[in-house]
Amino acid sequence: MKNNQEDFYPVALTIAGSDSGGGAGIQADLRTFNAAGIYGCSVITAVTAQNPRQVAAVAAMDESIIKAQLECVFSAMAVKAVKTGMLANEKIVRTVAESLKKHKLPLIVDPVMISTSGMALLNEDGCEAMKNELLPLASLITPNIPEAEYLTKRKLKNEKDYAEAAMLLADTYKCNILLKSGHAEGTGKACDVAILEKKLYLLSSPRITDLEEYATHGTGCTLSSGITAMIAAGNNWFDALTAAKAHVFGALNETAHVGKGLEAMYPPLEDYSRQVTLRSMEKNGKKNGGSNAR
Repeated sequence: MKNNQEDFYPVALTIAGSDSGGGAGIQADLRTFNAAGIYGCSVITAVTAQNPRQVAAVAAMDESIIKAQLECVFSAMAVKAVKTGMLANEKIVRTVAESLKKHKLPLIVDPVMISTSGMALLNEDGCEAMKNELLPLASLITPNIPEAEYLTKRKLKNEKDYAEAAMLLADTYKCNILLKSGHAEGTGKACDVAILEKKLYLLSSPRITDLEEYATHGTGCTLSSGITAMIAAGNNWFDALTAAKAHVFGALNETAHVGKGLEAMYPPLEDYSRQVTLRSMEKNGKKNGGSNAR
């Protein structure tokens, strides 16, 4: 009989919205868990009518059904890591935070507050609940640039700014940080800034320049769920971030044609880990030598 946590098949939980187009949200998370050999559970916070080109409608779930989903999963499943994505409103953020306080598990929070285009995805009350209730529980936070600007109240323009913002967030929330700056212009690489165990790193992969317009839909969800899967499997944070970045890079290289003129990310068949580097950085933003530095 299996009684110890380590005896069970690795289980990860995603708490996020449903994307009817399959490119992001719960669908992307479960697809990524499966590709990593992880048993995926889900708590759906909202149902969206969308495809990569548009979001036609959003219906947030009542917090009572979200609480019931959480209780059912945790009462039966040997969850080893949790990620949160779209939480829709203040009540849902608080409901999720209240539940997660009871379970001392690695928690990866993708804030989903502001899109990379600047669109608000969570209202002001929801953002405040995120800052005060959920982020303090996180083991790793994965904000994009607009979210990092909101959380630090600073305008971020370059790699030095990203590094300073990441360090400030790590100090504020006492956790690891992955600031997703890969969408920033002016570099031939997709570079994210990480704070791991209070040290500064640059996580990089080549930038793909010939993708169709909507092919990158779901990159943030896929990255955070990839990290969650690797942590559920027992990896350390360094290997988890590197593997997840390689998975995203591979998924962008091996997109699937899912509609007329429409490419979507899909779990890659090839191993792209050698295309990804994790390099230490000095506090002034200058990169130190060495690949996959610890």
